Amino acid sequence: MTWLEGWWAYFFIAIAGWLATDVWRWLGVLAGERLREESEALNWVRAVATALVAAVIAKLVLYPSGVLEQSPLPLRLGALGAGAAVFFFLGQKPAAGIATAIATLATGLWWLGF
Repeated sequence: MTWLEGWWAYFFIAIAGWLATDVWRWLGVLAGERLREESEALNWVRAVATALVAAVIAKLVLYPSGVLEQSPLPLRLGALGAGAAVFFFLGQKPAAGIATAIATLATGLWWLGF
């Protein structure tokens, strides 16, 4: 078997993935030029995006998988709370909130001996 055999499968996956996502990106760019920043449509898009991020975070905290599953729930909730507190305290800086949550979780895992 040479390295060229089976390459078409990877090519197909790359093209199919590009077509499935890139079309929507371009449609978003075209539609975004026509939307006012204070429009109801854009407010709805922001609300949906925020809800999706909140759902992913809730799933990671309440129903984790992998290594995170071994951490205790109070520690995960504490890291979430610490990250949220820093996020709001520093004027809604996402990087600060995320870094604080990760540092809190890592410190708690280290302290618990994980």
